[in-house]
Amino acid sequence: MNNEELLKQNITLKEENEKLKKQLENYNNSRKSYYEKNKDLVNQKAKERLKKLAEENPEKLKEINKKAYLKRKEKLEKEKLENI
Repeated sequence: MNNEELLKQNITLKEENEKLKKQLENYNNSRKSYYEKNKDLVNQKAKERLKKLAEENPEKLKEINKKAYLKRKEKLEKEKLENI
């Protein structure tokens, strides 16, 4: 491949990259707007799922809560290190 071919390929890849970025942005915006519009409904369904899980499998709920706690703890430690 010579320089001209590489430059053409580079340009086409950049154009494709921009196109895909726009598609991804549109997709993300539509999902964000859905959750913004239906925030209460989504939260209510999540609470119902957790309540159902607590009744059916309390051990799984404990495991989920422990993972969430460890993740929050890790995030706080990371922020603390960045602030120093």
